[in-house]
Amino acid sequence: MKAPKTMRTYCARCKKHTEHTASLYKKGRERTLSAGRRRYDRKVSGYGSQPKQIQKRFSKVTKKQSLRLKCKECEHVTVREGIRLKKLELV
Repeated sequence: MKAPKTMRTYCARCKKHTEHTASLYKKGRERTLSAGRRRYDRKVSGYGSQPKQIQKRFSKVTKKQSLRLKCKECEHVTVREGIRLKKLELV
């Protein structure tokens, strides 16, 4: 699917329709000292196996891809809900 790099859409902070620049949403780097990560590392360390099975066969062919919209006026960023696509291209 092809999506425009700039689009006019509603900005929650400006409370009106403004120009937004679109980019692909990407997950940030995971924090190594967060409580969940520490708990998981403790569970996996030492003897014994993985606490949950690692999934080997995936039923889904595609992943959900979200658009990250940044307002040109106030720089406010919103993430638009993801849809399943094989490829998202910004034109």
